Amino acid sequence: MLRAGIVGLPNVGKSTLFNALTSSKKAESANYPFCTIEPNIGVVIVPDDRLQVLSDLCNSKEIIPTAIEFCDIAGLVKGASQGEGLGNKFLHHIREVDAIIEVVRCFDDPNTVHVNGKVDPISDIEVINMELALADLASIEKRTERILKSVKSGDKQALLEKEVIDKVQEFLENGKFFTENDFTDEQKPFLKGMHLLCAKPIIYAANVSESDIATSNDYVKKVQEYAKDRNAQVVIISAQIESELVELDKEEAKAYLADLGVENSGVERMINAVYDLLGLRTFFTAGEKETRAWTIPAGAKAPQAAGVIHTDMEKGFIRAEVTGYQDFVNAGSYTAAREKGLTRLEGKDYVVEDGDLLHIRFAQ
Repeated sequence: MLRAGIVGLPNVGKSTLFNALTSSKKAESANYPFCTIEPNIGVVIVPDDRLQVLSDLCNSKEIIPTAIEFCDIAGLVKGASQGEGLGNKFLHHIREVDAIIEVVRCFDDPNTVHVNGKVDPISDIEVINMELALADLASIEKRTERILKSVKSGDKQALLEKEVIDKVQEFLENGKFFTENDFTDEQKPFLKGMHLLCAKPIIYAANVSESDIATSNDYVKKVQEYAKDRNAQVVIISAQIESELVELDKEEAKAYLADLGVENSGVERMINAVYDLLGLRTFFTAGEKETRAWTIPAGAKAPQAAGVIHTDMEKGFIRAEVTGYQDFVNAGSYTAAREKGLTRLEGKDYVVEDGDLLHIRFAQ
């Protein structure tokens, strides 16, 4: 299961957001730094209204949604890359996640101390980014030492790896982050193998007060401007509001949000943003037993999708019977979809689209 790490400076609302995301009280929340020491982990359902629609049409006994794992990681402080605060522990945990949610404080509250004594979201972001970059520079320096002998001997793999290291170093020393798209197809496997912090996709969670959730504020605008140049997403969220919504039923929560002037839960937007950030797509299997959502990377082909269901299906893959979600809904059943020619047989090269309903034919 893919994992997103929630990070930020102490007292920016990380643990409160985690509790809201996971509808739990797993992460203790208190007004002092390093309240979270070991990472709290929670599995979060990816909201998808299509599941209920399919379940109703198929009279399914059970609905099984797809999910993402969220990890609430200890607060970071300046000097973490040199072991300040909980530095090394923090950096170890963040290397294990697939994406980073940087919670940024965008609210004033004299009763909640800021670790640096003032609210400055851009400064907070840059502290985190600097520590990630310094940690990565130290990591690639050690990697260079390990491969130096092989580079000198002209080893092709070592030379390729050194190319990637040099490119990464240039980015970091110029204060720039990067993605795998900045590297060639030949270089990408080496980049992935380095597990670099700065290569991980980022969402900035602008944590605002209740009064600013509908209108935003100047702090958020600064974060949005900053993110624009870095091709990063920004989600406006009030961790405090979200923690209160957890206590309400669906209708009460909807009414509460309406009173605040917003339509959707920030938590729902955050979950969907992470799902999209990681380049994930959903396909479905639906029948009387269950309606189930499955997660695949964008661009996955039919055999890969079959393998998500069961490895034997990928090994023995023959064909996939495919019906688009909307086609299925319009038809009302598999039988009607087939009769109308809306269901088709696809082979090994078929790229599965978001919302496809699949029936896999495979040799056992």
